[in-house]
Amino acid sequence: MQHSRLSATARVTLSKPDIIMSRLLEHFAEYADISSAERRGEIALSYGRAMIEADDESLTFHAEGEDDTGLAYMKHSMAEHVLEFADGETPRIVWIGDGAAGAPLPYFREMRVVSARNVTPHMRRVRLRGRNLERFARGGLHIRLFFPPKGVTTPQWPVTGEDGRPLWPDGEMKLTNRVYTIRNIDVEMGEVDIDIVIHEGDETPGSSFALNAGEGDPVGMTGPGGGSVGEADWYLLAGDETALPAIGRILESLPAHVKAVVRIEIENAAEEQDLRSDADVDLVWLHRDGREAGTTTLLEDAVRAVEFPAEGTRAFAWAGCEFAAFRAIRSYLRKERKLDRQDHLVVAYWRRGFDGDNARRDKDDGN
Repeated sequence: MQHSRLSATARVTLSKPDIIMSRLLEHFAEYADISSAERRGEIALSYGRAMIEADDESLTFHAEGEDDTGLAYMKHSMAEHVLEFADGETPRIVWIGDGAAGAPLPYFREMRVVSARNVTPHMRRVRLRGRNLERFARGGLHIRLFFPPKGVTTPQWPVTGEDGRPLWPDGEMKLTNRVYTIRNIDVEMGEVDIDIVIHEGDETPGSSFALNAGEGDPVGMTGPGGGSVGEADWYLLAGDETALPAIGRILESLPAHVKAVVRIEIENAAEEQDLRSDADVDLVWLHRDGREAGTTTLLEDAVRAVEFPAEGTRAFAWAGCEFAAFRAIRSYLRKERKLDRQDHLVVAYWRRGFDGDNARRDKDDGN
């Protein structure tokens, strides 16, 4: 890890810079530390920060990161959201400073398949090997895998664009991607285990990859990202099988003096796994027993039935699940349990009837 902060600056011409800055600050207030003054704002995230200044014609961004990955994330995130909030404008964004356009993405690795095996009937573990994985052992549980087109053994991988966002190959070399959790990581060996839920159907690129993975097959990996749990004495961990790898990894990280209440929705008893932890674990498996995933209230009901600790105990609630359950659980924790932002994290891992990132599109939700 580099000790000196890396930085870059971009001045973006916009017709309504003050409005765009307000939207940025409002959006990031959900999961970042925000401060603002007259025509100035600051967004502080775990991996870096961005200072924003508005004038009548533009926004000027100064992004900083603790390392090249942190800076790249900040540049990418600022550009992505400026373009999202610019109401049809397509401003040119050019960063000046650390992190050159055209260079490989600092958070990207080419990985090769080592092995693949079933953990349970519907969970398959793929072991991947790559170089320089130390950065993937901290800063988030999640990664994104990029699958080359069928039959392509020498894929085209992304490079950094002038606006900080990746430039991806298109056409015959276009990549497909999905988000997963690193279940295990061995930095010294350069290996990660990715647990992938097996689904039926043709539109399941992750399942297809896991089922057909052969030794030496290439796959791209970016990350890490996604939040983890905060420091607490008592934890609620809830999720369906898509969150099981994250719950397993979180449990392994917890010390002996804490309590962890764990509720996991799965198809049936055959999908249960042995989960290791030094913590005091209260684990209940919730079986759908033939009911389709995403159609029950099993997880929401189980979360509501959990008895929270007495006031004064540091508590943290974490959940990852289907979109409908995500909305219900998040609303319960915020509105009824009154948990502060720093004391809970609820994530939609998937959405019934939607694919990939569409599961996490939640623009109509004010909860």
